[in-house]
Amino acid sequence: MSIETSTVRVGDLSAYLARPAGGSASGMLLLPMITGVGPQVRAWADELAGRGITALAWEVFHGASIDNTSREDLGKKLGDLRDETALAEQTALLDHLLGELGCTSAGVIGWCLGGRFALLLAARDRRLSGVVAYHPTIRVPAPPNHDLDAVALAAEITAPVLVAYPEADAVVSHETFARLQTALQSRPRGATFTQHFPGAEHGFSNSERHGTAVNADAFALSWPQALAFLDTLKG
Repeated sequence: MSIETSTVRVGDLSAYLARPAGGSASGMLLLPMITGVGPQVRAWADELAGRGITALAWEVFHGASIDNTSREDLGKKLGDLRDETALAEQTALLDHLLGELGCTSAGVIGWCLGGRFALLLAARDRRLSGVVAYHPTIRVPAPPNHDLDAVALAAEITAPVLVAYPEADAVVSHETFARLQTALQSRPRGATFTQHFPGAEHGFSNSERHGTAVNADAFALSWPQALAFLDTLKG
């Protein structure tokens, strides 16, 4: 399938857009990890576009990414990322997907910090058709800039959720993930699909971590299932 890629402006925001030539009815909002809209996220967006999905990627740090900024310097920016500000930006991009880009349905997929925001956004915005959260970064105790409780709010999500958790996650404890599972499975509507990978590490989806066989194997099993889940959300 022929695709179109570009960097677009949505108000004051910049975002990476990949879509089938001429657009599509189905959309997906991509919420990146700490590396921002770098090669990995663009590759995922392009892959979704090739499957008939319009993919729009949120620029976490407003132009800074692994393309032009060191991982260490990107990490220093995390403390300035406030929940409400980020959610307002993501909502504007979702509006764009369902408005100017012509999508009739849209889901959200996020990785690490983006995985946490995918849960938060879905708890707040009932327009989302589905949620994929890869190794969502939910720290305990929460950093000062995390104003919202992602675990508690997950119980308010009404859309289907697929969440992927690596057993050797050094960022998110087993106890925290268990609480997230309990919250998701307490919902009166919205299916929960859980992927659990023994030995895999936080961020295992990123190809930079695939030099470790257990991470590469986990992603090889996980990604086709996530894509199949996304296919069910197409409008």
